[in-house]
Amino acid sequence: MASSEAERKVEKEVVADKEEDNVAAGEDEDTGAQVAPIVRLEEVAVTTGEENEEAILDLKSKLYRFDKDGNQWKERGAGTVKFLKHKETGKVRLVMRQSKTLKICANHLVVPTMTVHEHAGNEKSCVWHATDFADGELKDELFCIRFGSIENCKLFMETFQEVAESQAEKEESEGTAATAELLDKLSVEEKKEEKKAEEEAAPAATTKEDAKEPEKAESKKDE
Repeated sequence: MASSEAERKVEKEVVADKEEDNVAAGEDEDTGAQVAPIVRLEEVAVTTGEENEEAILDLKSKLYRFDKDGNQWKERGAGTVKFLKHKETGKVRLVMRQSKTLKICANHLVVPTMTVHEHAGNEKSCVWHATDFADGELKDELFCIRFGSIENCKLFMETFQEVAESQAEKEESEGTAATAELLDKLSVEEKKEEKKAEEEAAPAATTKEDAKEPEKAESKKDE
């Protein structure tokens, strides 16, 4: 009797195990049904303001600015520094964004008066002054930038100086062209003034000659 009850108990356990296996198999079975996403995300075009510019240099670095009030260097962010040349105007600006947030931490034009120097005691760093617009208003800043290698630092400094010199040549050529245009304009204006003066003088001379004719006629009549 006890033996038959034990056998029935074992049979029930076997049946229960089979039912669990069948349920599990049903859960894993691919029904082929497709579930549509609740929210559909559309691709959005992101503008950076750099669409009309081409990168002259692109290097990873860490930027610092000198805090005059605290008399110390403060980190502005780690990311990528670029020299961007405008395709139409030819002007070049330095832009740096933080790597994670893409927040701008440096944004200024490179002008002929700028110079860059190696930071004292650190061959991987260099410093320069600039009128920066990263915070939405123009500020005079003293920047220091540090690179991962001496080679990258030298490349940055060389490119910086080359850009500054090229901008000086550009301004000089633009100034020469503007001067030539101004001289041409003045020359045209002078010719107009001369022509106008001649036209005004011509009627006056004619009137004077006409005034002499009656005098001649009277003289002949008296004779």
